[in-house]
Amino acid sequence: MGSPSLPSWYGASGSVLLNQVPFCANPKYTGTYLSGGNVVTDSADERWMRLAIDLAWRCPPSPTAYSVGAVIVDADGNEISRGFSREDDPVAHAEESALAKLTADDPRLAGATIYSTLEPCSQRKSRSRSCTQLIIAAGLRRVVTPWREPDLFVADCQGVELLAAAGLEVAELPALAALAAAPNRHLVPGEHPSAS
Repeated sequence: MGSPSLPSWYGASGSVLLNQVPFCANPKYTGTYLSGGNVVTDSADERWMRLAIDLAWRCPPSPTAYSVGAVIVDADGNEISRGFSREDDPVAHAEESALAKLTADDPRLAGATIYSTLEPCSQRKSRSRSCTQLIIAAGLRRVVTPWREPDLFVADCQGVELLAAAGLEVAELPALAALAAAPNRHLVPGEHPSAS
């Protein structure tokens, strides 16, 4: 699917490596470009991701799980939920925590975006459903993440690919990967993306 260090957009039609083109095909989210090797992010995407990163710092540390923050924003750009790993349950993931605060039939989910500081898991041992499955089942239409899951706990996470295959738009913000990885320095020292 291309280099994880370069910004990409994944959608139902496949992946596109960005080079002087809008980062996301949805006009509401245009404004993120690769220009001269520099990634300029859409201010709303960056603002929501920075909030998710702040939430990741609230996670109780765990030697067996990542510290992740998640924010769900409706189609009008309003926050409708947030969560972080191990918020109320020692095995809860951030996306799971944020989704659990909403009813399954909440109409705002259909047009919503989830901002997660780590690629949503595609498999897990602690629950019967992965975060990727929960996001798809909830009917969200867009996922934004800055950091692909390293092979520490799960080899070859396929969250981005599975979400795109299900028809969701997936945007990666690699310029924020180092900030998103920072709450996890105790897990994988020296293996964090560098800030650009």
